[in-house]
Amino acid sequence: MPAHFDALETRAPAEREAALLAALPAHVRHAQTHSAAYAELLAGVSPDDITSRHALAQLPLLRKGDLLARQQASRAAGGDPFGGFSTIGWLGQRHVGGARRVYQSPGPIYEPEGLQPDYWRVARALVAAGFEPGELVHNCFSYHLTPGAWMMESGAQALGCTVIPGGVGNTEQQLAAIADLRPSAYTGTPSFLRILVEKAEQTGQRLSIRKALVSGEAFPPSLRDWLLERGIAAYQCYATADAGVIAYETAARQGLVLDEQVLLEIVRPGTGDPVPDGEVGEVCVTVFNPDYPLLRFGTGDLSATLPGPCPTGRSNTRIKGWLGRADQTTKIKGMFVHPAQVAEIARRHPEVRKARLVVSGAMADDHMKLQVELHTPSTPADADLAKALTQTLRDVTKLNGQVEFLAAEALPNDGKVIEDARRYD
Repeated sequence: MPAHFDALETRAPAEREAALLAALPAHVRHAQTHSAAYAELLAGVSPDDITSRHALAQLPLLRKGDLLARQQASRAAGGDPFGGFSTIGWLGQRHVGGARRVYQSPGPIYEPEGLQPDYWRVARALVAAGFEPGELVHNCFSYHLTPGAWMMESGAQALGCTVIPGGVGNTEQQLAAIADLRPSAYTGTPSFLRILVEKAEQTGQRLSIRKALVSGEAFPPSLRDWLLERGIAAYQCYATADAGVIAYETAARQGLVLDEQVLLEIVRPGTGDPVPDGEVGEVCVTVFNPDYPLLRFGTGDLSATLPGPCPTGRSNTRIKGWLGRADQTTKIKGMFVHPAQVAEIARRHPEVRKARLVVSGAMADDHMKLQVELHTPSTPADADLAKALTQTLRDVTKLNGQVEFLAAEALPNDGKVIEDARRYD
């Protein structure tokens, strides 16, 4: 079994960082030149200036909701179904050729697949999960419209594996194929793997599957251990239909290691501002894919970086895994309040280090409190600051609320900008 997919995984962190930053100017220039959406979003940006993380952080952040809105507007106008983000397509589109498949994800959002092998960069995650060239893999992601199955299949084939296109459902038929063909590995959601195992146990069938790469939903330690008790070592990867594999689990079971073609930022929810190392925030990625050049793509997922390298020898940055959703938009007294509004309140007052809006009360009796950490310890003189913050809170949200000063580090490191603590019983 190969220890690593290639030498890139074990290179010096400084070498990797230099390579990623060196690739940024050409990537920005390519996006501006070949993507109508980025020609607009990056108008006035000089690619040669984007050579550092600080410079990258000045570019606009693209969230999934923005991508959906642009695609919908473009399709409604009879234009590009990708909203101007893809640099490949087919006859009749702005870009002719280069697309192997096109997928539909919930929204609907459409994603292209280019021609290069292992387009979604899954093979690296498969190796980390213990997959070997030549194995037979039972693939139980859906082959209908969405890319999950094709992502796993392309990675397995790049590794030299053979794939059973199991898809989803039809449990009895799937178990019959497993009994006849005896695959050693599984790809799919963890919940469907559990269904297969439970159904096999009910019928007395002993599964040949001994390893798995799962994705698409949460993979709690309890399920991981339940599978391990039944002889299946399952690992997870974090991937999206837009960006491909972002990070993957290793035998160390200590967070997820970033893919080599991903430049990661963790940003404060509601903003594009990077947070300090170890602080929870929204996962934002720049993926060096010329066919679909997403720059500063906010996934909407919360995570945080982990210190130090992976014990398996992989030297890339690690993240903690999925820690929740970044979109904490909440309706208060009939008004929507967004994380970006909380960030705007803090921005207007440089004394504020960190802020969180807490909503409490019962149904139809909402109470709003802005909890604030300051850069310096609060003093009686901060009464004027509290009044100013209260006014800003009202100006920005159009709602009345209180302000509470907290000690440094009193707010939990969980990425929450808005906490809904209301009772609904």
